[in-house]
Amino acid sequence: MTDLGVFRTLLDESREIVGFTGAGISTEAGISDYRSQGGIWEKFTPVYLAEFIESPEKRVLYWQRKKALWDSIDRARPTKAHQFFVDLHRKGNLRGVITQNIDGLHEKSGLPAEKIVNLHGTTLEIVCLGCGAIDAAGPLMDRLDPERPPLCPSCGGLLKPNTISFGQQLVEADLIRAERLVRGCDLLIAAGSTLQVQPAASYPLLAREAGATLAIITLSETPLDRYADFVFNEKLGDFLTRLEG
Repeated sequence: MTDLGVFRTLLDESREIVGFTGAGISTEAGISDYRSQGGIWEKFTPVYLAEFIESPEKRVLYWQRKKALWDSIDRARPTKAHQFFVDLHRKGNLRGVITQNIDGLHEKSGLPAEKIVNLHGTTLEIVCLGCGAIDAAGPLMDRLDPERPPLCPSCGGLLKPNTISFGQQLVEADLIRAERLVRGCDLLIAAGSTLQVQPAASYPLLAREAGATLAIITLSETPLDRYADFVFNEKLGDFLTRLEG
């Protein structure tokens, strides 16, 4: 269904809403989609976690890539779509947001951390692979020399952004939190995701199977369109402008 009026009524009546966000909500903030043509993955070969740990050369490559991404992530500001979920939270209707993004824009928007499940981690934090210490990324990234990968000042362990690398398992606690969110929601809004990356993309379908209404808002078709109650193929900012009208 693409009836905006019916969706608006449903949105007003729903009390346990879950957002599921992907790259499309970030591209509207000026952050490039890694996988698209001309994206960062065409410039830098992905580095697997085992390579990062074992190879000094691969660590340099990894940090070069992160440095190249940092400026755009640091400058980015939340969009109308990020604010949409904050508004739902302030109304008391938001159960939580599950995001595939690592840019921290949901945090920057003012959404409380306990309402966010960062399935792929966050670039806003640096973690020590030795002692597990976590610190804010900004100070380290501002002084980073990619040719000299940073080490933990406490234990000398390897530091890396607190994101899920290739070859690294998703955090079990985050998967559990995400499942609890979708099993208890009455409306799931998938915004800006192609719904192709697993296991993350399974959550909207899980919500639908648990009885929630599923709404998909994204530019392209997705594998879950046939299961959705609402599908709006447009930019998030344009859609929300129409929703407010």
